[in-house]
Amino acid sequence: QVQLVESGGGLVQPGGSLRLSCAASGITLGYYNVGWFRQAPGKEREGISCISSSDGSTYYADSVKGRFTISRDNAKNTVYLQMNSLKPEDTAVYYCAAAVLFRLCITGNGDYWGQGTQVTVSS
Repeated sequence: QVQLVESGGGLVQPGGSLRLSCAASGITLGYYNVGWFRQAPGKEREGISCISSSDGSTYYADSVKGRFTISRDNAKNTVYLQMNSLKPEDTAVYYCAAAVLFRLCITGNGDYWGQGTQVTVSS
């Protein structure tokens, strides 16, 4: 059974940092393009970042560019999202998704999705 599990969310003050993890089982995550997405209550789902399965190409939404960094450790079958300089507007449930094609990752059409982890940025 394929499963993606997000972890690392929590409560952090504005300006703080968190590192989210997306750990996979049942698939070799290195064969997939992996993305991070978020959704706040009453808001549309927003694509945050994607990383390629092949050449390491990355995508970042303008809202997080320069603050967030996506990376992967294929030996651990895990993709990470390092989030720095967090703002209250970053508060959301964060999801990871695996996609066969990089363009599908960017557009949010993942083949597999995790259950999400809550990130709350508040003083």
